[in-house]
Amino acid sequence: MNTEHTAETDCTAKNSPLSTPEAKDLKKGILKRTPFSKFKRVHSNFKSPLQVSESSKVSPAEEVAELERRREQLDTEIAQLEAEGYRVEELEHHIDMLHEYNDIKDIGQSLLGRIAALRGTTTRDLYSHFGLELDD
Repeated sequence: MNTEHTAETDCTAKNSPLSTPEAKDLKKGILKRTPFSKFKRVHSNFKSPLQVSESSKVSPAEEVAELERRREQLDTEIAQLEAEGYRVEELEHHIDMLHEYNDIKDIGQSLLGRIAALRGTTTRDLYSHFGLELDD
């Protein structure tokens, strides 16, 4: 067994093509995740969707004042609805009924989709077959 190292077989971190990139290479932008793309913005910097400009930043005191105004507005709306005869319990009941309706509708949509897949047709065709309107 030959244990001698030659220049051809010696792979050090500096001359190996599979080595970890050095910091100076990363700063220069030599290495990129996507080597080729027809989209020009692939290698652009990340931009957060929640960008806040310096001029639109609000102080905590202003934010508290705005929240207090909003609370007063909502209290006024609640008092107005109560004066018109609405009750919180009634609202909660209607919300529960809407949730139940949406659950039943979702199940119906799922069943229509399965039937359409079995028949090799679209759900749109099944709507007319079962006498349903597309807005249902």
